[in-house]
Amino acid sequence: MTNNWMSDPAVANIDKAKLEFLQALVFESQTLSKEQMLPFLMSVAKKGSDNHISFSDEEVDTIVNVIRNYSTPEELSKIDKLLKLRRK
Repeated sequence: MTNNWMSDPAVANIDKAKLEFLQALVFESQTLSKEQMLPFLMSVAKKGSDNHISFSDEEVDTIVNVIRNYSTPEELSKIDKLLKLRRK
C-alpha cells in the first residue's frame, strides 16, 4: 500500500500528524511475525499516548474504510484480522 490514502478527501479533516503516525505504523508492521505483532502494537500504543495521539471511533472507521480502498487482497486480510483483535 502506498501513502495515496492520506490524500483521500474522506480523511481531509483528520489531523495529518495522526495520518502520518498510522502510515509509519503500517510500514513498520509489514515485516513482523505474529509473535512480534503484539509487542509492536503495545509499543505503538505507548508512543501514541506519549505523543497525545488518539482516535475517535468515527476517525477509526473513516480511516479503515479509506485504507481498504487502497489495499491489496493480502493487506485486506491483515486489516480484517486486526479489526477482529480490536473488537475483542
